[in-house]
Amino acid sequence: MKIINVVGARPNFMKIAPIQRVMDATEGIEPFLVHTGQHYDERMSKFFFDDLQLPQPDVYLNIGSASHAVQTAKIMIEFEQVLLKEKPDAVLVVGDVNSTAACSIVASKMGIKIIHVEAGLRSNDRRMPEEINRILTDSISDLLFITEQSGLDNLKREGIPDEKVHLVGNVMIDSLIFFKEKAAQSTMLDDLGLEKQSYALITLHRPSNVDDPDVFRRLISTFQKIEKELKLIFPIHPRSRKRISEFGLDEMIASMPNLKLLDPLGYLDFMNLMHNARVLLTDSGGIQEETTYLGIPCITMRENTERPVTMEVGTNVLVGSDTDMIYEEFKKVINGRAKKGSIPPMWDGHAAERIVDIIKKELM
Repeated sequence: MKIINVVGARPNFMKIAPIQRVMDATEGIEPFLVHTGQHYDERMSKFFFDDLQLPQPDVYLNIGSASHAVQTAKIMIEFEQVLLKEKPDAVLVVGDVNSTAACSIVASKMGIKIIHVEAGLRSNDRRMPEEINRILTDSISDLLFITEQSGLDNLKREGIPDEKVHLVGNVMIDSLIFFKEKAAQSTMLDDLGLEKQSYALITLHRPSNVDDPDVFRRLISTFQKIEKELKLIFPIHPRSRKRISEFGLDEMIASMPNLKLLDPLGYLDFMNLMHNARVLLTDSGGIQEETTYLGIPCITMRENTERPVTMEVGTNVLVGSDTDMIYEEFKKVINGRAKKGSIPPMWDGHAAERIVDIIKKELM
């Protein structure tokens, strides 16, 4: 059985890696890796393929950045050619990036089975492009693999038949557990002169935060307060770095001696920094899950989350871009009153094995 596994952007690599590894070891399944190149940085892509022990892609589409419409259209045109040539039995997509929706639509129109990993997540905010990608992909998928209870509830409400839906756990956590010891060998703390628990780690890239000059300025002003009490380490997304210059925020950044900007990091180096951080300040989806598993306080600078289990069970709190709320939650962490959490059901490092077992049973 030939299954095309699709990666397109940074979050996809960590989700595909454990699935590809289990498929490689499974008799009767031939995985075929397609990298759309939706978000492509040669240096970063090499880091992630090497760090996660992924094979080089069988096909690289070299799509590159563009508007949502142009990018989605380009992926669909190029991916159709791959399907015509390779004639797979199924296409497996992960998460909610444009590659996920685009490749699913093409496969559906060609009568090829679609497997969606990390299905059912909903922010209930259709202004987010990712939300549209999730809804579209789930509506046409043949097998939907769920990370948390909210996914089951959402898909039932949307009328997806129960027999298509399987709660299997979280492949992001599979990668985190599999590479935990390797990440611990990273020299990032020594390289940056840091002690464990001596810093907060920041990620910030969502358009709602960095494309609005007022919101971005407000968030940076919050960092100005926080860095007086705790070092800030900020591996900065190219989008965010560009906006800092465009919005004239360079002086604010330069005024913070305890803020260190880094270039984007590979998976293992970033995991090392996350493992040893006092707190995460983020607008990422996956980091909410990883910090929940690790028991690290996570302050999420968004108005909503498609991963409610990280709040209901885990260590995550939502604060939006409210300066006072961000600082208030930060002070709770500093004063030893951080939110405590536990690990959600089935986040045990074996989600990929369950996924492949179900694929064999349902599609072979």
